[in-house]
Amino acid sequence: MAFSGLGLHLGNLSRLSNAQTRSISPENFTGEKGKGGMSVDGPAARQARDLGQGWKVSPYVVIAPGATFTLADIEDQGAIQQIWMTLARGRLRHSILRVYWDDQTLPSVECPVGDFFACGWEEFAQVSSLAVCVNPGRAFNCYWEMPFRKHARFTLENRSEEELTVYYQINYTLTEVAEDCAYFHAQFRRANPLPYKDVYTILDGVSGHGQYVGTYMAWGVNNNGWWGEGEIKFFIDGDGEFPTVCGTGTEDYFCGAYNFDPYVAHAGQLQSRYVEFTTPYAGLPQVIRPDGVYKSQQRFGMYRWHIPDPIRFQSDLRATIQALGWLQGVKDAKYLPLQDDIASVAFWYQTLPTAPFPQLPGPDYLEIG
Repeated sequence: MAFSGLGLHLGNLSRLSNAQTRSISPENFTGEKGKGGMSVDGPAARQARDLGQGWKVSPYVVIAPGATFTLADIEDQGAIQQIWMTLARGRLRHSILRVYWDDQTLPSVECPVGDFFACGWEEFAQVSSLAVCVNPGRAFNCYWEMPFRKHARFTLENRSEEELTVYYQINYTLTEVAEDCAYFHAQFRRANPLPYKDVYTILDGVSGHGQYVGTYMAWGVNNNGWWGEGEIKFFIDGDGEFPTVCGTGTEDYFCGAYNFDPYVAHAGQLQSRYVEFTTPYAGLPQVIRPDGVYKSQQRFGMYRWHIPDPIRFQSDLRATIQALGWLQGVKDAKYLPLQDDIASVAFWYQTLPTAPFPQLPGPDYLEIG
């Protein structure tokens, strides 16, 4: 494949390209060349009144309750390369990001902002990975490459009852997109609580040719004891009752081991506790521990990016995970199906068209309680 300037890495940073860099932000809503920082009447005009045009007059937007704002609307061919965003005010689970590719009227991305950036509990968690970085100050960064051939449209819906203040920047390149480039997708789901003995569905209904590239899960535990014995399963291209890919445990899939707890593997040597970690491809960046008053359950945020090991499918894909713990106080160990609060985001690339997503639940169902 000829080099098109879509994605750069350390091995090809020196190579020249005809790709054209563009950037959309509240200082340049269209991304037009040479048109950034021209606002004279933005929301910070009062702060810049003694400095005038070009001095940070329009650094953010305010989205009213119930409103949807178009973050970017690009007519051309190219690829999104980086997204930076911070919500100075607003609810992360009630701020819904949607992305539409080319001529589609249905979104290929539909997800609460926090979960999309691996922060599903409306609390900051520092994340250092190749695909997503979350930095101090609730700064969300996305590095998933997102090619498009005709059109790219990003919207943000405010489903809360308070104003949403958003600073953002979408950096992209205008360039030729190779024929074998697929389209980026992300789908959110939640079960609260998961019915007894049900298997949690991360993704289903995918139709097309592509590859699965990542999972984020916000997992709220409703039982005492260890909760992550469940297996993740990927059903590929017509698999029936049994999958092609079957994991060995929840913490194993997220590239941890032994309950994310060093004490389990080294009994008597260390104090037992969950240990947060964040790495390029996988992490447990968030452990919210009960305080004995209002936070009565432990909550976990985990990601696993299939960047060096994408799960390829030719026609269809389904992904599930079991919620499985241990029955406490039993002489012989026994599994216990759990009824936990589980939310997830599936990330994948595929050919168009995008199959309709399940209807996103209403604000009350999405509420973190």
